[in-house]
Amino acid sequence: MISCREVIQQLWDYLDGELPFERMEEIAAHLVACARCYPQYRFEFAFLALLARQREHGRGPSQALVERIRELGGA
Repeated sequence: MISCREVIQQLWDYLDGELPFERMEEIAAHLVACARCYPQYRFEFAFLALLARQREHGRGPSQALVERIRELGGA
């Protein structure tokens, strides 16, 4: 069984569909059963959905947000 640590480490790749099929299935099964990892998945899924909606309207993240993410080590 895949660990919570592995799921969290690969969550962005999972959401982007960049993992092998078997790994995608393992993570999906883990998320269904894990009350600890599922909220993180929902948060990141919602975040990506919000970014997609913003892009549809021709808006990107503000410069202040980009700088804040960089400060936190995200870029």
